Amino acid sequence: MRRVFSVTMVAAILLAAGVIGRAVALDEDRAAAIAELQTLSQSTRTAQMRTDHLEGAIDLAERDTASRAAVLEVRPAFVDEVAALGAAMAGAEGKVDTAAHRASVLSAQQTVLAERKDPATVVAATATVHALIDRVGEDVTTWEAAQYAAPEGPAWSSSGPDGYARVRAALDAVGGGGVGLYESSSCAGGTAPACANSNGYIKYRADISNWGADRLRWAMAHELAHIYQFRVWGALTSSGSYQSMFGGDPEFLANCMAVVRGFPGSVGCNGDQQAWASGIWVGAVR
Repeated sequence: MRRVFSVTMVAAILLAAGVIGRAVALDEDRAAAIAELQTLSQSTRTAQMRTDHLEGAIDLAERDTASRAAVLEVRPAFVDEVAALGAAMAGAEGKVDTAAHRASVLSAQQTVLAERKDPATVVAATATVHALIDRVGEDVTTWEAAQYAAPEGPAWSSSGPDGYARVRAALDAVGGGGVGLYESSSCAGGTAPACANSNGYIKYRADISNWGADRLRWAMAHELAHIYQFRVWGALTSSGSYQSMFGGDPEFLANCMAVVRGFPGSVGCNGDQQAWASGIWVGAVR
């Protein structure tokens, strides 16, 4: 009987141990399954985040591409206006000062080159350049009209037609053909033999019609130089080189400009000054 009981107890203990072992194994399997599920969930969330990020990046890229395309679409009109302004300023050389216009168009170009998203910025810059074209045209028209502006009264009085013709020939000989010429005793209250007017014409005192040919041509070259100075007056007076090389003196500069044209006066200037002065004849302030 004891033997049977012992066997029964051993069997029960073994059965219990098996049940416990099975339970432990099931717990381990369940824990592994939960861990795997958690890993899978994390992977799913990570994948979703990546998907959301990619979708956002694609959306941003598409919007950026659309903005760039819109900017590129309006750029050709800007380029055309810049080319037209370049032609207008080329036609204005030697007539009006375009330094401020050049600075404005350079600023507009920098703005357009930097713009990547807003086509309205390019459109506004295009309108600015177009306005500059109109302004240059108006300035040239004003200058051309001034060439024919004259003081009241005849072109000569006491110098007579022959005296006027001599002075006129001298002015034409130094490149002043088409520039208005009038006899007047008003230059510096009558103390100056000739003077240039900012409206684009030259006045002379009657007695200079009797000067020798070389002296008369030098005088006309000098006054014509002032006419060209007036055309770039703003840029000229703000030039550091003009101040340092000529002391800001338009008379000294006019003498150097006359030398460049081949009509030296009593005041000379060195090679560097002549090279700089030559630019004024073509509307360039270096």
